[in-house]
Amino acid sequence: MLSFISTDLLLGLVFGLIVTSAGALVLYRRLTVAHARAQDAERLAGLGTLTGGLAHEIKNPLSTIQLNLQLLQEALADDKMTSPRVATRAATITREAQRLRAILDDFLRYAGRLHVQPESTDLTELVGDLVDFLSPAAQQSGTRVRLQPADAPVIATVDPKLIKQAMLNLMLNAMQAVQGDGEIIVGVARHPGRIALTVTDTGPGISPEDQARVFDAYFSKRRGGTGLGLAMTRRIAQAHGGDVHLASVLGQGSSFSINLPM
Repeated sequence: MLSFISTDLLLGLVFGLIVTSAGALVLYRRLTVAHARAQDAERLAGLGTLTGGLAHEIKNPLSTIQLNLQLLQEALADDKMTSPRVATRAATITREAQRLRAILDDFLRYAGRLHVQPESTDLTELVGDLVDFLSPAAQQSGTRVRLQPADAPVIATVDPKLIKQAMLNLMLNAMQAVQGDGEIIVGVARHPGRIALTVTDTGPGISPEDQARVFDAYFSKRRGGTGLGLAMTRRIAQAHGGDVHLASVLGQGSSFSINLPM
């Protein structure tokens, strides 16, 4: 009997050691992954600070270049002997300098730290204001923009400026996709546990290959686009504990949805 008890205790100790070792291994792996993520986050933060500083340093001489280009164009306009080709080239340089400045501004907004300042916000009213703001410009190109509100006011604790920026990016993206006779529907809806802000367009749609990359920074199929609008929208949604989803069919249009927790 004593021998049996000793064997049983021994097996229990061995089993306990195995379980403890397995738990320690899982914990070690989790700590290793957490440490690696912390190192990556620190590295990316340092890289963001470096690139942000570089962008600021580029903006300073660029501002000087733009100012002198403006003065040069004014001088060329007053000079009756100026060749039209010279004036055209000066205008081209000015336009490209302005585009570079816009790219830098977009990058600094994307790379900078988001300061979320949440407050109680009527999302239906916020989205309605954007529809009223963009409708005249859309109508000039033959695009109809309409609001699809919820049955009741949708109140959420969000940063209204950031959410407005995120929705504006989606709506401008939809206007560029439609480019003429078409429709954009902006919706606000309440679902179990979440709020959905949607922008649906009747444009050409997005291919499955591009859908996998559409939220990547600097990915753009539009000439002159920086590819930061959708990436910034996703960053804003994630800063609010939500995300952005895309549903698109070639030839039928696309629908972007910002999903926010209740």
